[in-house]
Amino acid sequence: MVITAEISDPEQFRRYALTVADLVAEFGGEYIVRASTHTSLEGAWPDAVKLVISKWASQRQALAFWNSSKYAKVKQLRLGAAKVRVTLFEGVDEK
Repeated sequence: MVITAEISDPEQFRRYALTVADLVAEFGGEYIVRASTHTSLEGAWPDAVKLVISKWASQRQALAFWNSSKYAKVKQLRLGAAKVRVTLFEGVDEK
């Protein structure tokens, strides 16, 4: 799951981020990247845009998190705090 967030209210978004981290773990997700600092190697990455990448055992597991009533409640914490894009990608088979 790849998330980009253009944050307009850092304090409110921070409350969301702290709360959702526990829920991601509860549903079996693992953060790969939670970056607010970066080093651009080519092209410019906007300072206001943050990147989060989480790893899930399956798309079904990621969707169980995303569609859960628990996440629906937590998601309310970020409303008005950021413009967010979320995309679920099929991963590489590591076997």
